[in-house]
Amino acid sequence: MKVLIIEDEEALNSSIVEYLRSLDYTCESVTNYRDALQKIDLYDYDCVILDIMLPDGNGLKLLQEIRAQNKADGVIIVSARNQLDDKLKGLSLGADDYLTKPFHLAELSLRIAAIVRRKNHLLTDKLEFEEISIDLVEKKVTVNEIALQLTKTEYKFLVYFIVNKNRLLSKNLIAEHLWGDDMEAVQSFDFMYAHIKNLRKKLINAGSGDYIHSVYGMGYKFGIS
Repeated sequence: MKVLIIEDEEALNSSIVEYLRSLDYTCESVTNYRDALQKIDLYDYDCVILDIMLPDGNGLKLLQEIRAQNKADGVIIVSARNQLDDKLKGLSLGADDYLTKPFHLAELSLRIAAIVRRKNHLLTDKLEFEEISIDLVEKKVTVNEIALQLTKTEYKFLVYFIVNKNRLLSKNLIAEHLWGDDMEAVQSFDFMYAHIKNLRKKLINAGSGDYIHSVYGMGYKFGIS
C-alpha cells in the first residue's frame, strides 16, 4: 500500500514513516503545504495521513483539493486540536477518519488498513482470485490451499495485480505505486521485469493459471485471457 504522510513535526513524521515501512508500506512524506500540494497533484495514494496545522497552509484545504480532483485516496486527519468542530469539518469535507495527537502508531496502521479495504471493497481480511487466496493480515498466499512462498516484493505485486484485475497497468504506474519516491533513482524497469517474471513462474509452478499478461509497449494486465 502506498501512503503519503503530511506532517510538519519532523520527529513524528519520521516515526510514522519508519513504522509503516517496517510493515511493508510504501511511504512518501512531506512537511509543508506546498510540497504536499505538488504530491497530491502528481500522484495517487491508497491513504493520506494529513495534519491540519501546517507552517504554510491549512490541511483542510489540501483535503478539499483531493476531493475536488475526484481522487479516491483515503484520508486520515491527524491534529493536536481535539475540537469537535475540526473533526466534523474534516469529515464533512470527505475525510475517512480522524486521529487526535498523541496516538499509537499501531492504531494508525489499523485505521489505514481498514480504510484501504473499504476503498478496494475488501470487507474481509482475505483477497481471492480463482485458486489464489491471500490472507491480508498474515500476509500469506495459498494456491489451491497450498502455501506459496513469495518475497515481500512479489507479495506486493500480487496484491496490487489482484486488486486491479482486468485493468491495464502501465510500467510507470506500477513502479510509482509500489516504490513511490524511490523509483526516481531507478534507471530502468529491469527490476520490475525480474520480480514479475519470478512471481509468474512461482504461481504457475504452484498450479495457478497464467494470469499475468504483458501488453507490448504498454504494461501488464492481470486476469483470465
